[in-house]
Amino acid sequence: MQTRKRVQGFTLLEVMVVLAIIGGIMALVATNIIGSAADARVKTTKSQMHLIESALDMYKLDNFTYPTTEQGLEALVKKPSSSPEPKNYRSGGYLKGNSVPTDAWQNNFLYFMEKGKYEIISLGADGAEGGEDDNADIVYPE
Repeated sequence: MQTRKRVQGFTLLEVMVVLAIIGGIMALVATNIIGSAADARVKTTKSQMHLIESALDMYKLDNFTYPTTEQGLEALVKKPSSSPEPKNYRSGGYLKGNSVPTDAWQNNFLYFMEKGKYEIISLGADGAEGGEDDNADIVYPE
């Protein structure tokens, strides 16, 4: 007499349950990774702002004033020819690489100087004024 071997496997329902569980885990992980990337971009942008702040302070130490709004952050890499022309401009500028850093979204920073106080602004991910979350403006000093 011949005996039949019993074949064992998974049912369709079991496979679907496992796939649903894996999908749920992937969704949680993806949400955390995306949130972390956005936080990292904000931290990178703030770090760049601190770098610019240091360069601005060095510029002021040498020239007794910050660059004007019109001179902008370019004054940190190239000696301005507009008034007030810096008298003790450091050869090579105040930023390494002879370029003004950009924010984490590759947008240029905005720079405003009024009454001896400056403001550095990143317009966030959307590159437009205002916004929320990733699109929110980052203003320094806060």
